[in-house]
Amino acid sequence: MDYRKTAQEIYDGIGGKQNLISAAHCATRLRLVIGDNDKCDKETVEEIDGVQGVFFASGQMQIILGTGTVNKVYDEFIKIAGIEGSSKEEVKQAASAKQNIFKRAIKTLGDIFVPIIPAIVASGLLMGLLEGLCNVWPQMAESGTYVIIHLFSNAAFVFLPILIAISAAKVFGGNQFLGAVIGMIMIHTDLVNAWSVASMNAADIPKASAWLGLYDVNLVGYQGHVIPVVIAVWLMSVIEKKLHKIVPEIIDLFVTPLVTVLVTGYVTLTVIGPIFSTIENWVLNGAQSLITLPFGIGGAIVGALYAPTVVAGVHHMYNAIEAGLLSSIGSNTWMPIATAANVAQGAACLAVALKSRNAKTKAVALPASLSSYMGITEPAIFGVNVRYMKPFIAGCIGGACGGLVAGLFHIGASAYGITGIFGFLITTSYTWQYALVMIVATAVAFAISWVLYKEEPAKEKKAEDAPAAPSQAPAEKNGEAEVVSPLKGTAIPLEEVKDPTFASGALGKGMAVIPSEGMVKAPFDGTVTMVFDTLHALALTSDDGVEVLIHIGINTVELKGQHYKALVKEGQHVAAGTPLMEFDMEAIKAKGYDLTTPVLVTNSADYANVTCEKTGETGYGELVIKIS
Repeated sequence: MDYRKTAQEIYDGIGGKQNLISAAHCATRLRLVIGDNDKCDKETVEEIDGVQGVFFASGQMQIILGTGTVNKVYDEFIKIAGIEGSSKEEVKQAASAKQNIFKRAIKTLGDIFVPIIPAIVASGLLMGLLEGLCNVWPQMAESGTYVIIHLFSNAAFVFLPILIAISAAKVFGGNQFLGAVIGMIMIHTDLVNAWSVASMNAADIPKASAWLGLYDVNLVGYQGHVIPVVIAVWLMSVIEKKLHKIVPEIIDLFVTPLVTVLVTGYVTLTVIGPIFSTIENWVLNGAQSLITLPFGIGGAIVGALYAPTVVAGVHHMYNAIEAGLLSSIGSNTWMPIATAANVAQGAACLAVALKSRNAKTKAVALPASLSSYMGITEPAIFGVNVRYMKPFIAGCIGGACGGLVAGLFHIGASAYGITGIFGFLITTSYTWQYALVMIVATAVAFAISWVLYKEEPAKEKKAEDAPAAPSQAPAEKNGEAEVVSPLKGTAIPLEEVKDPTFASGALGKGMAVIPSEGMVKAPFDGTVTMVFDTLHALALTSDDGVEVLIHIGINTVELKGQHYKALVKEGQHVAAGTPLMEFDMEAIKAKGYDLTTPVLVTNSADYANVTCEKTGETGYGELVIKIS
């Protein structure tokens, strides 16, 4: 590849320097913050030699180039643009600053609620399992085992304000333990439990005089509320950071926490709590009223509009709505409608994959469509459906029809953060109804996409663009090869990776491992072709020509090499099983990073078949990828 030519074409395609704010790259993508997305010729950029895909996400234009290529194109790009390179974090900050205040607020909600999904999922799955077992064996509801496990299953919801407070403190830059204290204050046992208030007379609710007798406040806890907690912790973080700047260091340790908790706690119980709990009730009542409109109309409306909100980047607000519904009414009626929207986009994308004759389109569309059924829709939406638009419209119509079914049956889930096939685990009381939602959404979206999608003829290259000498397509390599697991842990299909670029297979086919030990070993006899400066990824080429990228964690480039230790150097020949990289699993997870590690055959196009051979528990040296 002519890296400078590729960089120049990308530069021209985005509208030049006047439309470029900043640039950075990770292991696989060129990440650009653009002044005006409408001035970018996305279709032209997608056709540039070496570009494997283009999508807009989180305020960035992300151009997939692949490992070993992106850094070389990036070096040429910043020379052409005449700018200094930025870190990935700086680019994210620039992208965030470019967004309007509404989108920044929605992104903040996502940053707060997404990290606590594992806790919600654990509780929700326990609830679902208990319900399923009791349906099969009713006597279990009278057993001591049921009582104990039921206690576990609702713990995350009983103490949800504390979880939210800890996560919010991290996002707002406050002390997480002080955040936890604010969450505890809001559900303190001296306050009347909010779920008990409905059965009490107004006169019986205890009150306290606030602000020197100006008015009285009800001494009621905030169980079932989420937004007041977020606002309270935001205020706490502002106060704490301000005090750290003005309080002398010698007394900072004592004064700052004391004043922060005192002021925040009092303002929360007397002002923030009463006001924002009322506003939140309006929002939740509005959402519930919409979903429960007669004849499933509300479900159809939400199902149709869900995917467009994903494209707009405002879908993170649904996490707050779902958490609020779970806390207030004990059932997440939003999630089944989201599933309808997600699988419909997957089905529309599947129609494109099966109907298209373009090998590149098929290679992107098929895995992207399958990942939608696992709850990861970005590859299908951004990689295929929005690009051709008619499949996206078909997906919206399918989502509306599936949402209609969900609304008619009032289907509810016991958690949030899970959609698609795995949603059966948290909808055990509505198994056949939930299946019907998916079937209807799939059938409608697939049929409409199949009818509407028409493949455009390939663009003819201009004579001046033709190569001087006739080019030949690379021949498929002969023979078979194997890649064994470079990590110990749990092997999963690539489409389950929670990153659209990896899940779509755009960077190569393969699989992923959720590690249980912090060690990477060589998956074959070969040569280390690249150890990234940030140590979060490395590339190897086997002695028989298989090129593999091992990307340790998702977005771990942001750690800038912290908690990683390289044990080999570029150019070093290694035998299968040779230790390549050590990493501190607990330290990385403590900083909120997903350690799922994609193992990709980056030259998959050279082979007829690259298949994942194993899922579940795996050890070093076990066969995970077969190539032929």
